Amino acid sequence: MLPGHLRSPGFLGYFGGSTFPFFWFAMSVLSQDLQQYRARIDEVVKDLHNLTAEIGHRELAQTLSELRNRIHEPFMFVIVGEVKAGKSSFINALLETDKEICKVSPAPMTDTIQQIVFGEKEEIIVVNPHLKKLLYPLEILKEIAIVDTPGTNTIVAHHQEITEGFIPAADLIVFVFEAKNPYRQSAWDFLDFIHSEWRRKIIFVLQQKDLMPPADLAVNERGLSEFAQKKGIVSPQIFAVSAKDDLEGRKEQSNLETVRAYIRANITGGQAGFLKLQNNAATSHNIAERIERGLTTRREQYQADTVFRADIKQTLDSQELKSGKQVDMMVENLLAGYDKITLATERELDRELSFFSLVKRTITSMFSSESSPRHRLEALAKNLQQQLSTDLSRRLNEGVNEVADSIQQMAKVIDLKIKNSQTALRNDQDIFADIADRRSNVLRELQAAFANFMANTENFAGADVISANQSIAPNIATGGGMAIVGIILAAVTNGAVFDITGGILSSLGLLFAGVTASVSRGKILNGYRAETAKGRERLHTEVDEKLKSYIKKIKQKIDSNFAGFDALLDTEQQQIQQLEGRFAQIDGRLATLRQELAQWAGE
Repeated sequence: MLPGHLRSPGFLGYFGGSTFPFFWFAMSVLSQDLQQYRARIDEVVKDLHNLTAEIGHRELAQTLSELRNRIHEPFMFVIVGEVKAGKSSFINALLETDKEICKVSPAPMTDTIQQIVFGEKEEIIVVNPHLKKLLYPLEILKEIAIVDTPGTNTIVAHHQEITEGFIPAADLIVFVFEAKNPYRQSAWDFLDFIHSEWRRKIIFVLQQKDLMPPADLAVNERGLSEFAQKKGIVSPQIFAVSAKDDLEGRKEQSNLETVRAYIRANITGGQAGFLKLQNNAATSHNIAERIERGLTTRREQYQADTVFRADIKQTLDSQELKSGKQVDMMVENLLAGYDKITLATERELDRELSFFSLVKRTITSMFSSESSPRHRLEALAKNLQQQLSTDLSRRLNEGVNEVADSIQQMAKVIDLKIKNSQTALRNDQDIFADIADRRSNVLRELQAAFANFMANTENFAGADVISANQSIAPNIATGGGMAIVGIILAAVTNGAVFDITGGILSSLGLLFAGVTASVSRGKILNGYRAETAKGRERLHTEVDEKLKSYIKKIKQKIDSNFAGFDALLDTEQQQIQQLEGRFAQIDGRLATLRQELAQWAGE
């Protein structure tokens, strides 16, 4: 049968109804078209092979390598079925030769795959321990090649694997069943692989029909058809034959001619070459679909991981902001206490600096130095320092726990998010299992590193904090990472308070030194206000900056645990973009080829 574009009325009319010159013209066109399409298919398969090799999928790379090697071979029949289903006898009868090409024996003989191809002389070539090439000068083998396989229920495991290696490159699968029992599970399991995995074209042969009463044979034919349809095969082609009858000369009774007629109508007669290219394109498309599904899943995983990483950053920012607000509240509370104490001291100082009070203390000091204005003001300054230390330390201890809880919550939330990160790309993924393994390892390392980070006290106590607060060092040695946060914060803030109150004491001591009755009351009060204002500003700045700086450092340290994960994301982004770009280009060319081949066939 000629392709659609050569069957058109315009083409036929050009030759004035003469079919002989048209036939030779058509054969010439077919030959040219075939060579052009074959070259294009070869290029696409080569590029697809290179892509799978780059991805690192050995199985698909091997399949494409075999497919490319077989592009120039004849149309390939792969004969499959269980041991003793009659495959060898069927092949011998199909080839219509007096020779027993495939050995037939009561015991299973086919312990290797046998590829039967055309040769000018008979020859057997042992390719490897599991594959032989049988060359015969048979005319039909110029257009087709036949692959005889071990039984699908063979006890030798590697036979199954080798058989599966031929399936993707097969142009037609001939599934041979024993006519009296076409329901054996191993055969149907193998059919699932052929049809669902590679979507190969399949015909069914019920062999040894001579051993079955016609009524029972009809039942099994219907049963086989129903089974095949349940497996998704629409309108299954079923041939009930007897190779024994055919080989013994009972041709009509054997029904094998129906199989030969099917081959003549659908494969031989100039069509085999193009049909093979269509099959090659279909297999390439099947592999391309698998790669596309893998890339889609890989892209989904990358997007999920990107969202996860952004969520980590947003969580850290949010927790830092929350902790910062708690610091603001604590500082506001500290300043309120500071203002209350310094204002009360200012009022007392105002009274002590009144004219009558100074005169009285000056006269009294003649009898006791402890009653002098200077001594009284120094005592007032010390009392101020003590009140500030006591009150501010109390307020700090009340507020520091909330800030510590917030920091601990920051780390715990991140730990939980790491453990619950979404996994779309799994280790059993068809194409990118190695990428799934790599990601799994990175996540596992991240979880382990973060657990160690949370347990290590040094991560929560910087060297600057330790050196400034040596008194807390023994506590650090005994506390866990998160448990030490409260101790660190208390030390940081209390240290700031002691520095500030001590500084105020020193400044006021100098201010009050040499005070006499002649000293200006306004000058002393203004000096006091100036010093306490400085102390207030220092208190705000020191506590606020130290705590927020500490929170920021913890946040940065937490985030630094994701360096390996970030590197994975960067690599994934580059590789996915590169692979998607190359795949889109190959897939586009393949789609065009498939469309053109379908038009050629008139589909």
